Amino acid sequence: MKDCIFCKIINKELPSDIIYEDEKVIAFKDINPQAPIHILICPKKHIETINDLKEEDKEIIGHLFLVAKKLAKDLNVDKRGYRIIVNCNKEGGQEIYHIHFHFLAGKPLGKLVC
Repeated sequence: MKDCIFCKIINKELPSDIIYEDEKVIAFKDINPQAPIHILICPKKHIETINDLKEEDKEIIGHLFLVAKKLAKDLNVDKRGYRIIVNCNKEGGQEIYHIHFHFLAGKPLGKLVC
C-alpha cells in the first residue's frame, strides 16, 4: 500500500529507529511512546486489521509473538514483564491500518479492568 506509513518504513522510504528486522517482520521504536519501552512490531506483509487475516497468515502472526519474546529477552524485561496490545479498527483504537503489536515495558503497567 503506497500510502501506508508502516509500508514506507518497511521499504526504507521513511526514517525510523529500527531495533529488529528479518524477512517477515520489522520492529521499531514508537515516535509517541506510552512507556519507557514502546516498540511497534509489524509484519512486512500489509494486512490492514485483524479482521483481514487469512489462514495463510497464521505463521506471520505466530512469528510476531516470537519476535516479541526475543525483544523482551534482549531488553531484559522478560522476567519483569511487558504488555502486547493489538488494536482493531477505529473503536478499538487503531490509527494505522497495517496490523501491528504495541510492545510496552520498562515500568509497572496498570491492571486492565475487563
